[in-house]
Amino acid sequence: MNVDIHESWKPHLEEEFKKPYFKDLVSYVKSEYKAHTCFPPGKQIFNAFNHCHFDDVKVVIIGQDPYHDFGQANGLCFSVNDGVKHPPSLINIFKEIENDLGTSYPKSGNLLRWAHQGVLLLNATLTVRAHQAGSHQNKGWEIFTDSVIKTISSKKESVVFLLWGGYAKQKAKLIDNGKHKILTSGHPSPLSANRGYWFGNKHFSKTNSQLELMSKSLVIW
Repeated sequence: MNVDIHESWKPHLEEEFKKPYFKDLVSYVKSEYKAHTCFPPGKQIFNAFNHCHFDDVKVVIIGQDPYHDFGQANGLCFSVNDGVKHPPSLINIFKEIENDLGTSYPKSGNLLRWAHQGVLLLNATLTVRAHQAGSHQNKGWEIFTDSVIKTISSKKESVVFLLWGGYAKQKAKLIDNGKHKILTSGHPSPLSANRGYWFGNKHFSKTNSQLELMSKSLVIW
């Protein structure tokens, strides 16, 4: 695994790349990709950073794990490649956007269009073994992505963080809520959404209201 990450992030993360845990993580991921089918493809592991540059970050959405079936994961949380059937959580995200903003349901589940507008789509774990959810957890990725969250919190101003579900909500402690806006709700997975913890959170209009208050361009969801 090469740390193929956009130049804008390097000054803020280069110290992290030098730490022993990260070197161990690189060795582990390389061995996993060599011995097993893993996702996303190696060149897309850092897609979240490569399509949303540090200076452009204005919204952060935190997921947990990449999708673990063929052709789905593309390095952005909740996102799938063009032409891929939308997973249940993504369907519920798009349904909430429809209800919240009155926009039509999109054909493509590829969220690159969000990333290019300054939405960092960050999974806590950036890789996974095929068909084995959570298989690359607790190997060092979470240390790295926690550091990313803390770096954004300390070095940027007025970012909107969307924390969906119990796992993501735990990341609130890494964020300075005096400088940034944190919006929380249930997870968009069917289990949570069907219990009433997701639909109606209006996070997409609320995010744009916050961005407007900060004189930032709105996200076209």
